[in-house]
Amino acid sequence: MSNSVSRQAANHVPEPVAPIAEVMAGFRAPWALCRGWAIDAWLGRQTRDHGDIDILVFIQDQQALFDYLAGWQLVAHDPHTSDDTAEPWDGRPLGLPGHLHGRLNTGEGLPERVNAAAQQGFSLDIQLNDRSGDDWILSRQPRISLPLRNGVQRSPWDLPTAVPEVLLFFKACDLRRRDKLDFLGLLPHLTAEQRDWLRDAISLIGHPWLSQLSP
Repeated sequence: MSNSVSRQAANHVPEPVAPIAEVMAGFRAPWALCRGWAIDAWLGRQTRDHGDIDILVFIQDQQALFDYLAGWQLVAHDPHTSDDTAEPWDGRPLGLPGHLHGRLNTGEGLPERVNAAAQQGFSLDIQLNDRSGDDWILSRQPRISLPLRNGVQRSPWDLPTAVPEVLLFFKACDLRRRDKLDFLGLLPHLTAEQRDWLRDAISLIGHPWLSQLSP
């Protein structure tokens, strides 16, 4: 990020994120804050409301995640389950694309369906990602990847966070209103190198943001 991004907010993690950061602090495998809260982490301020806290974990580490979050209720969504399933994840191997809704197990039973996750107490949304060795595989067709050490860095909140160009790459795949707003918010803070990487990555899939990333 450029120097225009204030680091006055360093270590001042917002309350919704702080408990998750504390929980994940001891997880030995790579993880990172992602999506909306990650955008705010790089900007050093909250830009909008967020329904939940998104983190990414690599699918190759799913067994370690299952063991680590043994005290949580986890519901898995992948190509082998329905979108509104409330079946607890029993550690079965998950496929991509996939994610997990999670909430601390307080003894409360699971709802019949998970169709309003945040309102049902599932404040944690774990996005499963892919890697090969030390490379983060963002897309296999077309092949788009980068070294994991470049894709996850410490944000102004001093948390492992997906870097801005990777966040915007994923948002480029959706193009919802909030994704466009996040793009406009982060764009002025991208370095020339970050702009070049993002432009090259989304040029492989074709995208209306390309004109705004031109030198």
